[in-house]
Amino acid sequence: MTLPPTTPPDDRFRLLVESVQDYAIFMLDTSGRVQSWNLGAQRLKGYEAAEIIGRSFEVFYPREVVERGWPREELERAAALGRFEDEGWRVRKDGSTFWASVVITALRDEQGRLTGFGKVTRDLTERKRQEETLRRSEEQFRLLMQSVKDYAIFMLDPEGRVLTWNAGARAIKGYAADEVIGRHCSMFFTVQDIEADVPRRELESALRSGHAEAEGWRVRKDGTLFWANVVITPVHDDAGVLHGFAKVTRDLTEQRRMQELEHSSRRMHEFLAMLAHELRNPLAPIRNASEIMQRMPELPAPLVRVRQIIDRQLRHLTRLIDDLLDVARIVNGKIVLRPELLDYRDVVGASADAVRPVVASRSQRLEVDLPAAALTMRADATRIAQSLQNLLGNASRYTPEGGEIRVAVRVEGLACLTTVTDTGCGIAPEALERIFGLFEQADTPQQHAEGGLGIGLSLARKLVELHGGTLYASSQGPGQGSIFTMLLPLEPRDALQPPPRQRPEGASPTASCRVLVVDDNRDSADTMVSLLQLLGHEAHAVYGARDATGAARRFQPQVVLLDLNMPDGDGFSVLQRLRETGHGTVFVAAMTGYGQEADRRRTAQAGFQAHLTKPVSIDELQRLLRTAVTA
Repeated sequence: MTLPPTTPPDDRFRLLVESVQDYAIFMLDTSGRVQSWNLGAQRLKGYEAAEIIGRSFEVFYPREVVERGWPREELERAAALGRFEDEGWRVRKDGSTFWASVVITALRDEQGRLTGFGKVTRDLTERKRQEETLRRSEEQFRLLMQSVKDYAIFMLDPEGRVLTWNAGARAIKGYAADEVIGRHCSMFFTVQDIEADVPRRELESALRSGHAEAEGWRVRKDGTLFWANVVITPVHDDAGVLHGFAKVTRDLTEQRRMQELEHSSRRMHEFLAMLAHELRNPLAPIRNASEIMQRMPELPAPLVRVRQIIDRQLRHLTRLIDDLLDVARIVNGKIVLRPELLDYRDVVGASADAVRPVVASRSQRLEVDLPAAALTMRADATRIAQSLQNLLGNASRYTPEGGEIRVAVRVEGLACLTTVTDTGCGIAPEALERIFGLFEQADTPQQHAEGGLGIGLSLARKLVELHGGTLYASSQGPGQGSIFTMLLPLEPRDALQPPPRQRPEGASPTASCRVLVVDDNRDSADTMVSLLQLLGHEAHAVYGARDATGAARRFQPQVVLLDLNMPDGDGFSVLQRLRETGHGTVFVAAMTGYGQEADRRRTAQAGFQAHLTKPVSIDELQRLLRTAVTA
């Protein structure tokens, strides 16, 4: 607003004050009644000049503020000090409130007498709202940081001393806030890290890169160690001044332990696979030699007994190797079941037949009691037989010579109940569950003397449970024998009947064939050739991969038994050369100490038509030859 040049200075100032709209500017008399009113006051407080002049300024204050005498206190302080400044809630004409910044100035005449007060009010509601929002946000953030327990979140000053401490820091590191604030963060590091100056280097790295992340061992209050993941971020203000570091620490001890266990499990699995391969290779010629001895006419009686001993121990050692690998598969969740409809009586009969030589060698009696009707079950016959044979082998091992073992099978509802009862050394009550633990054995001297790896019962239970069944033991105590009870689900009565029970096929194939054996283990290759010749086949051995294709060209085999791992090449490359050199129709079987499911998939994908795991049983060998001849 432009004022005429003739307007007196006092009038100009009055007109200027009255026209200001962003500030309420008005005067009060000494008792606090309104004497003047500008446009800003009208706009801010809602009163017209005629409505408010002469009224007490207490009308602008909330009732509770007036009741405690604060408006009068403001005037008294302004009179005493000459000026008073305050912020607080004020009331508009319509009853709404706003946050006001107020300045009250005492007005005096030339003689110093108080003549009234000048009051300037500004609406800071928006600023107050923003401040309150920020305060609440900061409070919520503080509460959040304080309540987080899975992460240690705290601040360091620029030198690395602790400034703040949350609940997660206390939970992870063990210190209360008053025990740690003000102390240097190096207190959380190992002696080795402190000597290597790791705490300082971590902060320098964060400052240099704007962020640092590390993992390592950290120390709790009680001296124990935990594996920590640490993230450090430098904190700067708007001007770029460093105020310290934000540090977030996670306890990854359990994750690290699981990773180490997984790594150890993988290494153990690889070791067991290699061990099985290395053990099966020397077992192969022993198995072949035993089979050859069995087919020799008029073998002297002492040699017959020796051959029987070799055969029993060979079967036992082979089963131990298989059990070890199966335990590793179960632990790693890699065991595969191949369920099919079967008559459970066949499984029980085959399992009993498999252990009869061992039972007979100890002059023990084995009785099998089976129902007359078929027991239709959907199961993996090999795995169920493995469980049952482990139970029978366990019963024989802990039953003295002349003792009795009885297998009884009966139907209970939709379940098949199998009991293996022995007259052996019995089981103490406290050991009835423990014996199913991996590598666990009972504590009696007799049981320890019998040896064993302590994996058979654990494996049997796990295999039964994978079939949806249960396995448990009972005993009246040491010296009272034991009973192992296996419960397996049966198929409903209206399920498809399993294939008819079949007798084993003849011992020899219908026709002879030419077989090439490729194996760098000469004993294994030579005994396999001798066994094949005794079975009526024409066989020839090659002791390495390099000469295999040349021998195949000269010998023209119908079947090739091919080892996979040889010093001068592998069986996969030999197979490829055979197919490329005109032997596309020859039947090629992998013959190896590696017998895991992954090994079988690999050979099948490579084009092998069969997979034999050493040591190869005579029945398995003859089945393969029959398949090859009729293929």
